[in-house]
Amino acid sequence: MNRSVILYPALTLLLIAGVGVGAAADDTDELVAHARAAAPASISDHATIVVGGKVVVEGNNGWTCMPNTMPNDTAPVCVDAVWGEMMQAMGAKAPYKATKVGISYMLLGDSEGNGASNSDPFHPDPPSADDYVETGPHLMIIVPKEQLEGMTDDPSTGGPYVMWGNTDYAHIMVPVADKK
Repeated sequence: MNRSVILYPALTLLLIAGVGVGAAADDTDELVAHARAAAPASISDHATIVVGGKVVVEGNNGWTCMPNTMPNDTAPVCVDAVWGEMMQAMGAKAPYKATKVGISYMLLGDSEGNGASNSDPFHPDPPSADDYVETGPHLMIIVPKEQLEGMTDDPSTGGPYVMWGNTDYAHIMVPVADKK
């Protein structure tokens, strides 16, 4: 079965981003390059690339990269299969329980004005949230939720912190460089 049919139908909230499937080749090439910038080349050069909900490059390493994390936010992301499962559950607002580690790269960070509420993945207007956060280049790590106990959810500490900690979609944000 086509990977986009398996992984992406419930991701409208998170992943249907970028240009439509009829984009010009130059636009698609630029979006592919932008998607690949989310992770180290050792990962992104062999990843599946999804643009506008459509697989435009079939990869062979189990990673998926997209030019946008949220619709039109220009914040590229590369995710492993565990993150793909979590994002699918989140897109469907379905329960999710992490049973193993999952990794996601966002080495270009969030784009200006396109951060998130640190507590509510479904906040209707994240920039107005009291706990709105934009993170520079970072990794996101999913672990079984009990492993998050005792970890801060304060993004101002300068180190790793828990995002969406009181939800099924809790994960660790790991800043790897200052926000530009």
